[in-house]
Amino acid sequence: MTARIVVGYTATDAGADAVAVGSRLAAALRAPLDLVLVLPGEDRSVITPPDAGYDRYLVGQAEAWLADASKTIPDAVAHTTHVRFGDSFAEGLIVAAHELGASHIVVGAANGGLRGRHRLGTVANELLHSSDVPVVLAPEGSRRLEATAVTRVTAAIGTRPGASALLDESIALATGAGAELRLLSLVSVDLPATVDTGVIRIAGAAHADDVLGKALDALPEGIDAEVVVARGDSIEDAVAHLAWEPGELAVVGSSRLAQPRRLFLGSTAAKMLHELPVPMVVVPRTHGAEGGRA
Repeated sequence: MTARIVVGYTATDAGADAVAVGSRLAAALRAPLDLVLVLPGEDRSVITPPDAGYDRYLVGQAEAWLADASKTIPDAVAHTTHVRFGDSFAEGLIVAAHELGASHIVVGAANGGLRGRHRLGTVANELLHSSDVPVVLAPEGSRRLEATAVTRVTAAIGTRPGASALLDESIALATGAGAELRLLSLVSVDLPATVDTGVIRIAGAAHADDVLGKALDALPEGIDAEVVVARGDSIEDAVAHLAWEPGELAVVGSSRLAQPRRLFLGSTAAKMLHELPVPMVVVPRTHGAEGGRA
């Protein structure tokens, strides 16, 4: 993978978390890193009318923040900083990602979340309902963790057909980072409560076998793969009891409700976020292929 990694930066703890995860991803994929700070567009409301002096001050402050953030990026990661203008932070990031040819957009969790967990803020929510570029969500506290390689990529394979976009993205990440690949089935805890436990066990085993067979056919040589069937009383419970490595990435697909080549976080992925201690990569429904969802 040679595309660039865009980090949506703000001078906050969430911004620092995004830089930490973005740096790790860029290092793993040997990709350049772009720190992007988006300021309100020129057509902002009359409440804050344009003022050349004030705009110069804002740009100067933004550049200073970006310079400080750059100091936390490992020397081995090539990086560039950008101050952009946009109607919204999310829109500015998407435009920047297109112009820079980025493969991923990285953003941090909202302030106030539990350490090591996700809490979606306004920017992340907007991205997860509009981006056509995969979005990486950095858990709170990522900035405090020691830098580590990407050691494993876990693809959360859902129950609906057409998960090729999700699998392709997971394979590309694992291949690019030299990481192992794990295929996670949540079907056993993603069925209606009226389904009896016997059916759940049968469905879970059948789905895991089906995923494994299809995945082995698609995997490039040299990538280790394992299949895990999550078990628990709920999605959150199942995710919380799974083993997660410090250098892991979890990959999920966009909801079936998403428009083609756009994101829309599905209910299962949203539930996973509550307990997921590692970065989550959300893939658009038809990103490079026909999409599926987790």
